[in-house]
Amino acid sequence: MNIARKIRFGICLAIVCLTVSFSSVAARAQGDGESSATSRPSSTSDELSASGKPVAEAMARAAQAFIAALDEDQRATALFEFDGPERTGWHYIPKRNRKGLAFNDMSAGQTQLAHALLNASLSSAGYGKAVTIMSLEQLVKDAEEAAGRTFMLGLRDSGLYFTCIFGEPTEDGTWGWSIEGHHISLNFTVVAGEPSVFTPHFLGSEPHRVVEGPRAGLRALGREEDAARALLDSLDESQRAKAILGERPPRDIFTRNRPQAEPFDPPEGIAAAELDADQKALLSALIDLYIANVPEEVAALRSQSIQRGGLDATYFAWIGDTEPGIGHPHYYRVQGPEFMIEYDNIQLDANHSHTVWRDFAGDFGRDLLAEHHAADHGEGGGEGEDD
Repeated sequence: MNIARKIRFGICLAIVCLTVSFSSVAARAQGDGESSATSRPSSTSDELSASGKPVAEAMARAAQAFIAALDEDQRATALFEFDGPERTGWHYIPKRNRKGLAFNDMSAGQTQLAHALLNASLSSAGYGKAVTIMSLEQLVKDAEEAAGRTFMLGLRDSGLYFTCIFGEPTEDGTWGWSIEGHHISLNFTVVAGEPSVFTPHFLGSEPHRVVEGPRAGLRALGREEDAARALLDSLDESQRAKAILGERPPRDIFTRNRPQAEPFDPPEGIAAAELDADQKALLSALIDLYIANVPEEVAALRSQSIQRGGLDATYFAWIGDTEPGIGHPHYYRVQGPEFMIEYDNIQLDANHSHTVWRDFAGDFGRDLLAEHHAADHGEGGGEGEDD
């Protein structure tokens, strides 16, 4: 990133951070401070559905403001048909050529509006994690440049995060949007003015723990590690024998960037039904960390999904080293009847982490789209849209 771009991106982050309490979200992103777990309300489906409307409306207004600020060429780059193949294509590796409009190709004001859309689509904790992950690109670039490793320098750029809008954002319409770059792929779908579960939802961090410099000790995804370790450490010998699947972790998350995730059948690991009350609370706290990345109203919809499946039918699995710290690669998975969470910290001597939330029926809003299509056409059901 040249000097002008560094200055522009720094100004944009400073402006955007005025819209949230950044000091508190940064502390949460580090893995310190108070718990970010969400409560699990016992609201009815209609109550939960209605409560999501303010989120969808705020997202639509933010998207409209972003689009209005773009010129014709930028709109041609950022805007896509809702039913096009681009909406379900996603990735989290470092790459220069992606769909959408990059921060590097926006003015400071346009970047601020893109961040306002992101802020409207996430909780303060989720937004804090996202901007922290973006900022780590410059840290890694500086470290690689100092070490003489130039191969990837052109891709280490906090301005290489791309925004896409799918369809026409309206407060009661069907549309979507995504933001994507290295270690971020966040996909949002709104159906008939109702927010879908916002998945695939991928966040990663390189490094997982900053080891030197003024940001030493920072862990953007530290709580996701600590909460899983708390559950693992609570297991007795017989429970660990079921939960720990092996000593050699996979090279990456199993679901990768597939448009649709498939559950492990049968599920692997230890079932929540085999945990005591305290251990179930630890499992719930781990799940809630991921739920808490989205606005409270949408988090309630996610919690309802888990309630439908029943916590007892949710499985926890671990692969790899059980000792914490750099040099101890590890992976874990939480699988319920309707969703899967994956986490790995394997690359760079276990200092490079990935997390993802997938919904088996709901990724890219498939379940809501199928219901909406059936209602519009008087059908009793059917499959969602093709990939």
